[in-house]
Amino acid sequence: MNDMRAALHDSYGPPEVLYEGRVPVPVRKPGEVLVRVHAASVNGGELYGRAGKVRVVTGRRFPQRTGLDFAGEVAEVDASVTGLRTGDRVWGILGRSSFGSAAEYVSVRPRQIAYAPENVTLTEAASLPAGGTTSLTALRDKAGLRAGERLLVRGASGGVGSVAVQLGKALGAHVTGLASVKNSDFVRELGADEVLDHRTTPLAELDRYDVIMDTVGTEHRLLRTRLAPGGRLVSIAFDIDHPVRSIGYLLGSAVHGRQRVRFFSGNPKHDLFAELTAYVERGDLRPVVDTVHPLADIAAAHRALEAGGVRGKQVIRLV
Repeated sequence: MNDMRAALHDSYGPPEVLYEGRVPVPVRKPGEVLVRVHAASVNGGELYGRAGKVRVVTGRRFPQRTGLDFAGEVAEVDASVTGLRTGDRVWGILGRSSFGSAAEYVSVRPRQIAYAPENVTLTEAASLPAGGTTSLTALRDKAGLRAGERLLVRGASGGVGSVAVQLGKALGAHVTGLASVKNSDFVRELGADEVLDHRTTPLAELDRYDVIMDTVGTEHRLLRTRLAPGGRLVSIAFDIDHPVRSIGYLLGSAVHGRQRVRFFSGNPKHDLFAELTAYVERGDLRPVVDTVHPLADIAAAHRALEAGGVRGKQVIRLV
């Protein structure tokens, strides 16, 4: 086992620059775990990385890789690692700003993974690590969403929004989703108490909410006017045409509230993945997969996410 299949691109550009190629299997370093990837998902930051909009992070050396989160099974374990065995089902995310999970193998430290939920397939599970940990950190840990509060999720049918709706309900909030008409029934099925059409509902005419979770990345100044006293705006997307904000989108997110903007890390660890597993196994959170693509169709997965209107995640299946 010297080389493996992986999604690559030799230049920055549109989805068509992506292709399935071969690269060396990662060498497991001391203290690491080699994971055979069953599936990975496509996240917004990867689109910007492929397009060259965050070159200050991704650099100019090619070929480059894509993919952040993954689900698979342990292939090798360093002797110093305890609690993991060959064959264990795991999921996780590569290190901050590191791309490369759309490949047959990844080598990671134990803190980057946890046992995957037993009640879903690994292909389904791959849709949740990035969006799930982002939503849980944003809503519970940073915005401090409490039972009985009013939550607005902007982009409620997407990869992160579909998770945020479910977690908002699990945390006891009254959830309003902002989405397209064609996705309104879908968002209600996720648990939203009401759904508003984003095309016909002016942001300036929205009610006031205790927490607003924005997955779109625009109109933050206007959205902040729709906060109730003490309200918090959680932003997980930024205007990619502004370089500083672009880096923020790739590396973290922000909470707006009480005249403050606080950035938080997009680099989750084992305990958070383990909590996410518990939410899934309790039935409080279910994977939402729009389309499953073979690795050879990685460009199609990127095109679909860029086109918008998806329900949940575009997933790349390796096994």
